Amino acid sequence: MHKLNILVAGSTGYIGTELIKLLVNHKGVKIKYLCGNSSIGKSISTFEKSLKNNNLPKIIKFNEKLLNNVDVIFTALPNGQAHLISKKLKKHNTLIDLSADFRLRKAKEYFKHYKIKHSAISNIKKSIYALPEIKSNKIKNYSIIGCPGCYPTSILLPLIPLIKKKLISNKNIIIDSKSGYSGAGRGVHSKYKNNNLYESLSAYGVKTHRHNSEIQQELNEETGKKINFIFTPHLSPMFRGILSTIYINLNKGTNIKQIINCLKKFYKNKMFVKIAEKNSLISTNDVINTNNCLISVCESNTKKKIIILSAIDNLIKGGGGQAIQNLNILFNFNKSMGLK
Repeated sequence: MHKLNILVAGSTGYIGTELIKLLVNHKGVKIKYLCGNSSIGKSISTFEKSLKNNNLPKIIKFNEKLLNNVDVIFTALPNGQAHLISKKLKKHNTLIDLSADFRLRKAKEYFKHYKIKHSAISNIKKSIYALPEIKSNKIKNYSIIGCPGCYPTSILLPLIPLIKKKLISNKNIIIDSKSGYSGAGRGVHSKYKNNNLYESLSAYGVKTHRHNSEIQQELNEETGKKINFIFTPHLSPMFRGILSTIYINLNKGTNIKQIINCLKKFYKNKMFVKIAEKNSLISTNDVINTNNCLISVCESNTKKKIIILSAIDNLIKGGGGQAIQNLNILFNFNKSMGLK
């Protein structure tokens, strides 16, 4: 098998190291370059001990010449930096970005939520918001792949099929999500130094969280409807994992059995989305270290409402694993390659 040459830019963050841990077990790729800024000359095992025996290249500074020697560039960089790399891409390059740089379709929305001017506006049309289970038929048409955020992944997967089939109301959807602190990056430890990060649960980004725009965009685009929702994220005293609890009003004539059957049918051939039995009380432990999204539909204390639980590993299904799913689609690899 011909192996693709890979460059990983932003290789030392939580998402970057998780991506590399998956790539070293992918038979279709060879990691040619690892790039960073403050870690130049260091070994990746400095940041992830499990990679010590993988004979990986030392971390170097990114430069445009490296693009001549690689097929795929994964960017797990701070927001704004993948824009700059996208403007230097060669015809044979594919960019798979794990930041927010190519998630939003409007540059003004990107500036509004990230306070960064989009410096590669012409490349937005060349990119796709690549939620694999939803966009798999379109992904191959693009060379710039914008991987979804972790919270939106856990939210969009259960909601899109149900709204499309008009089984649930598109108004007053309430989303309560709790994430492990790895989702905030390595800097979270100093940011929350005096706030008891490891023993407390805290809400943040109420009303203003950046992922609101991403969720709104994709729900509206995929369903053709204006969706009304409230999203509140929480930082939880665990390292990894996301559990989203979604409160939904059923449309008239819809019951919980129809909801479950709709999800099972929609994801019948999607190996990474699992639908649990009715009223299953799932947890992040059910998905840690997997690329799965586990969805449970539960009854509430009123017949007109249901509660959906959705669990993912934010570093895999919400990060590196989803990026590799997109790689496998783009290059016709087995869908589970690197993700078992």
